[in-house]
Amino acid sequence: MTDNLKDPAVVEEEPVVATAGEVDADMQKELDEIMLKYDRESTYRRLSDYRGTIIAVLAILFSLIQLYHTFNPLPYIRPLHLGFVMLLAFLLYPAKKSMRKDTIPWYDVALAVIAFGVCMYQVINLKNLNARLRLQDYERILAIIGIVLLLEATRRVVGLPIVIIASVFILVALFGKYMPGFLKSGNSWKRIVEHLWYDQEGVFGTAIGACTTFIFLFMLFGAFLEKTGVGEFFIDLANALAGASRGGPAKVAVISSALMGTVSGSSVANTVGTGSFTIPMMKKMGYRPQFAGAVEASASTGGQIMPPVMGAAAFLMVDSIGLPYAQIIKAAVIPAMLYFAGILLIVDLESKKHNLMGLPKDQLPKVRTLMAERGHLMAPLLIIIYVLVGTSLTPAFAALIGIAVAAVIGYVKTLLDLLVPNDRSIETVLEQRTGLKGRDFLECLETGARGVLSVALACGTSGIVSGVITVTGIGARIGDGFAKLAGGHLMLLLFFTMITSIILGMGVPTTANYIITSSVMAPVVIKAMAVALPELVEGLSALGDGYVKLPAHMFTFYFGIVADITPPVCLAAMAGAAIAKADPIKTGFEATRLAIAAFLIPYMFIFSPQLLMVNVAWYTILRVMATALLGMYGVAMFMQKFYMSRLNIIQQLMALAGGLMLIDPGLYTDMIGIGLIAAVIVWNRIQTKGKIIPIDNAKPLTT
Repeated sequence: MTDNLKDPAVVEEEPVVATAGEVDADMQKELDEIMLKYDRESTYRRLSDYRGTIIAVLAILFSLIQLYHTFNPLPYIRPLHLGFVMLLAFLLYPAKKSMRKDTIPWYDVALAVIAFGVCMYQVINLKNLNARLRLQDYERILAIIGIVLLLEATRRVVGLPIVIIASVFILVALFGKYMPGFLKSGNSWKRIVEHLWYDQEGVFGTAIGACTTFIFLFMLFGAFLEKTGVGEFFIDLANALAGASRGGPAKVAVISSALMGTVSGSSVANTVGTGSFTIPMMKKMGYRPQFAGAVEASASTGGQIMPPVMGAAAFLMVDSIGLPYAQIIKAAVIPAMLYFAGILLIVDLESKKHNLMGLPKDQLPKVRTLMAERGHLMAPLLIIIYVLVGTSLTPAFAALIGIAVAAVIGYVKTLLDLLVPNDRSIETVLEQRTGLKGRDFLECLETGARGVLSVALACGTSGIVSGVITVTGIGARIGDGFAKLAGGHLMLLLFFTMITSIILGMGVPTTANYIITSSVMAPVVIKAMAVALPELVEGLSALGDGYVKLPAHMFTFYFGIVADITPPVCLAAMAGAAIAKADPIKTGFEATRLAIAAFLIPYMFIFSPQLLMVNVAWYTILRVMATALLGMYGVAMFMQKFYMSRLNIIQQLMALAGGLMLIDPGLYTDMIGIGLIAAVIVWNRIQTKGKIIPIDNAKPLTT
C-alpha cells in the first residue's frame, strides 16, 4: 500500500461541510499565527487606545488625500504618498517581529516623524527643487536620510531580501570606479544620491507613480469588496459549483482561489483565507496533507496572474510597456485560465487515481439560492471589469466606480427585496439588510491605507534598483552578460531569465520583482526574439512598440510569481502546509508540480503571442483555448501517470509530447498533438474496458 491511501476511519466517517465563516476561536488563533509567521504584512501593531485612534485617523486621512488626488491631481503626490507610507510603517510595524505589538517606542515615533518630514521637504519645495540645477549639501543629507529610512521601513514591512538587493546596487554605484568588468561605472556619490531621491527615475519613479493612482485605488476597492463578504460568497459558490463532483473539495479550493484572485494580490493571505475552509475538507475526504496544502497554495498563488488586479504588477506594466490597461488584462486572460485549468485537471486525475469522491449534495449550498441571496456581491467586480474593458475610462475611475458600487450594493439589494414580491416579510428583509454602515466605511479607508504599505515600499525600494540601473547603465551590461552566456540561443536566454526571476521572487514581492527583472532581462529577451523570431517581432512591431515588449514582460512577471510555491522559500506553500499539518518542503514540491502550467505557458506565449490575444481573430482565440486546454490535459496525464488506469512509460511520453504540441498554437503541431493524446486515451480505455481502475482499489469503477 502507498502513502496515498485514504485512512479507513476517514472514509467511513460522513463528511461535514464547513461553510465559509465557520472558524472557531482555536482555529482563528492558529490562522493568525500562520499569517504572522509567513506573511510579514500581518505583523503590524494592534493598538486599542488613543494611539490606535491616531494611527487610524492618519490612515483614513491618507486614503482621503488619495481619493482627492484622483479628482484633482496633486503635482507633489509622489513624495506625499511615500511620506504617509513611511509614517504609517514606522508607527505600525516594530523593528522586530518578536517585539511587543501593544506599544510604540519613542524612537519609532521619531523615525516616523523624520521620514514624513524628509518627504514633506520635497512637497513644500517642489518648484524650487525643479528650478535649480544644483542642490545644497543639506538637501543631499536629507536624501541620504530618506533613502536609509525607506530601506528600514521596507525591511520591517516587506522583508530583508529586497533591502539587501537594493543595498548591493547602491554599493555598486557608489564604488563603481573600483568595480571590475561590467560593474564598473564612474558617478560621484552626489550624482547618485540626487538621482535616486530627487529625479523621476529613482525612488519617486514610475512605480511610485502607479502606486499613487491605480494601485492604491484598487487596494481600496479590495478593502470595500472584502467588507461586503464577497470572500465567503466565493467559497460557498465554489462549493455549490464543484463540491459534489469527483474530488470536490480540491476543486472548490481551486475555483474559490481563482475567484479570490480577481481582487486579491497576496499569495499567502489568499492561501490562509480560503485554505482555512478548503484544506480541512480536502483532508477529511482523503487527500494527502501535503497535496491538500499544495492545491490551495498553487491555486492561491495563481491569483496574482488573475485579471483584473494581478498582484498590482499589471498597473506597472502600463507604464513600462506603454499599452492600455485593458490590453494588459486581456493578454492575461488565457494564460490565467490555462493555469487554473492545469491545476483542476491534475486534481481530477488525482481523484480518479485514488478514488476520492465529492461532498454530499445535501450538505452543499444551491447555486440558485446563493445567487438569489448574495449574487449581488459580484456586481462591483463585474462592473469594474466592464468599465476597464468596455469603456474608455481610466483604471483609476474604474476603481472609483467599483468602490461606489461595493459601498451601495447592499442597500440596492435590500430595496429590491422590499419592492419585488417574495416570501419574506418587510420586517425580515429589514433585519437581514447587508449594506455597509458608517463605521464600515472608515474601516475600509483604514484597511486600504494599511494594505498599500507593502506595495508602496516595495515600489520605492525597487526604484532604487532601477535608479542605479539608469544612472550607471549596469542593467544593459548585466543583460548583455546573460546574452553572451546564452550564446545567442533564445531558449537558453529564456531559461536564465526564468531562474533569475524565480530566485528574485523568493524574497522580493511581485511588484519589485517585476520592476527589477523587466529592467534587466526583458530588453535582452526582446533583442533575442528579434534575432530568433524576426517575422513574429516584425508583425508585433506593426501593431506598436508595446506589443513587442508584452511577451517578454509577461514572461518575467510569471516566473517572479511562481517563486511563492517554489522551494526552498515557497511562502504560500509553507502557509498551506502549516494549515494542513504537512511537511513544508514536500508541500512546496507538490505545489510546483501542480503549477506545471506556470512553467510551460510563458515559453509558449514568447513563441506564440496568440495566447496573449494579440492581433488574433475571435475564432482563432477559441481554437487556441480549446487546443491549449487539451494540451494541458496531456501534460496533466503525464504528471499523474494516470488516465483510466496507471499509464505505462510510452503512454506517459506520448501524453507529454502531445500536450506540449497542443499548447503551442500551430496547425501542424495541433494535428500531431491531438493524434498523440487521442491515441493515449483510446489505448488506455481499451486496456481498462472503459472502467476507471484506481491504484488504491483493484475494483473497477464506472465512469
